Amino acid sequence: MVLAVVITAGLNGNEPQPVGLVALLFATIGYSGFKIFRSALSLHHLTVSVDDTGLWLRTRDGESAIRWDTLVGVAVHWSKADHRGGRQYSIELCPSGPINRDDPVLWTPVRDEEPIRSGLPRLRYRFPTNGEYARYREPLVEAIRRHAPHLWLGEMQREPGHCGFPDADGHRERTAGTVR
Repeated sequence: MVLAVVITAGLNGNEPQPVGLVALLFATIGYSGFKIFRSALSLHHLTVSVDDTGLWLRTRDGESAIRWDTLVGVAVHWSKADHRGGRQYSIELCPSGPINRDDPVLWTPVRDEEPIRSGLPRLRYRFPTNGEYARYREPLVEAIRRHAPHLWLGEMQREPGHCGFPDADGHRERTAGTVR
């Protein structure tokens, strides 16, 4: 590894190899680090807004709305994130009918889990509001409750790690394409 750094960085008297430095960086952080880096880049282009129509999601792939008239409920879920009492939060949107789990814009927040309550669907939209997005949770919840108070199901505790991740492998198989 040291020899690779010496050669790639040009410490042996040759020209530095920028591509090699990037390759060494990714080799150092490993595949998991690469997935986290890629995930962070994809979230950089994420915008969520709320109006009388519904909740709008804007990504670099486009814009789409989850309309209030297509939902039967909205809730906030939270779970203990660590031993220090930290919490993970998510906003859950339960559709009244079938949803396209492979929509180009809306596939990432789709989760397939046990229903929040009986009579509600398994598939729903989940928007984690942790980390840098934590400061937007309260304003987003207030906006949802202002525009769609009839959908409010309340706040409830879940098992640790409830936020989960998008079904990237399933999405890739269903769309026979690549995950963006």
